[in-house]
Amino acid sequence: MSTTPTSAPALRAGSFRQLLLVPGIFVAALLVVNFIFFRPGTVAVVLLSGLYQGMLVFLVAAGMSIVFGLLDVLNLAQGAFFMLGAYAGFAIYGALPEGTPIEARFISALIGATLAGGLLGALTEVGLLRPLYARPIFQIVLTFGLSTAIVEVVRALYGPAGLVPIERPAALDTTFSVLGGQFETYRVFIIAVGFVLMISISLLLQRTRLGIVIRAGVQDSEMVQALGINVRRIFTLVFALGTAVAALGGMTAAPFLGAYPGMGADFLLTAVIVIVIGGMSSYEGTAIASILVGLTRATAEQISLQYLNTPVMASVSILIFMVIVLLIRPSGLFGRE
Repeated sequence: MSTTPTSAPALRAGSFRQLLLVPGIFVAALLVVNFIFFRPGTVAVVLLSGLYQGMLVFLVAAGMSIVFGLLDVLNLAQGAFFMLGAYAGFAIYGALPEGTPIEARFISALIGATLAGGLLGALTEVGLLRPLYARPIFQIVLTFGLSTAIVEVVRALYGPAGLVPIERPAALDTTFSVLGGQFETYRVFIIAVGFVLMISISLLLQRTRLGIVIRAGVQDSEMVQALGINVRRIFTLVFALGTAVAALGGMTAAPFLGAYPGMGADFLLTAVIVIVIGGMSSYEGTAIASILVGLTRATAEQISLQYLNTPVMASVSILIFMVIVLLIRPSGLFGRE
């Protein structure tokens, strides 16, 4: 018997094209709505804003999707790790010697927050989740309780009001014109970070031995363990990867949104919606759904502000989108039937 794990069955090209049909139609519909209601400059800004929002949600949802696929754990503490990344960025900014260039502080904070998130995630998996693998409900309750505990500790240390956005590097603290509309350079940076991570994680899962093991573990973890692979170590690595990405997302958001105790919960709900739309445990579905949800929210937000003078439609729109998708495909866009 071969000791090399086999990858999970791939979608056939025809099936994949069929699965892309629904998101493709929805994107086309969003474009039509944008060009009907807005001027070209506003359309460009709305589309960029949608990508920005989608990438932030993706940084929370990506780890949740991978962890759920391998461990069958819906990590409700993922939003808390996102928040911790933002606060870790503030701590690193303040810890560096006075006179350190902003660029050096920013890069150090990105790296430090990511490593801190990964380390805390590994400790959480080993110390808290591992003893409960046979009790999925207990795992969900545990991650929810852990999230609440982290939020309360942060609130006690930093106060309930939160922290103002940290200083950005000068090159990212600008705006630019796109078809007459104005857009912030830092939001483009967030879009770029999201796409780089999206592609990098996809390549990791599709092109590396570790990725093959992870995808095989999603299909049959007992088979992978029978091949002599340390599945528990893979579990720890995957969980740490998910929390590291979330922490990086929090730090990336800190120069724009600041940091406050409830920021993780704000993104967690949207991340869960994204995972449901994309298909539970489908990384590809999560990536595509993040973009779709971001574009939907940005379009609805602009319509609300321009015609109703309230952003209420933004949150409702993604719930309506989720209902439509589930009516068409109950398992999500890329979920297994």
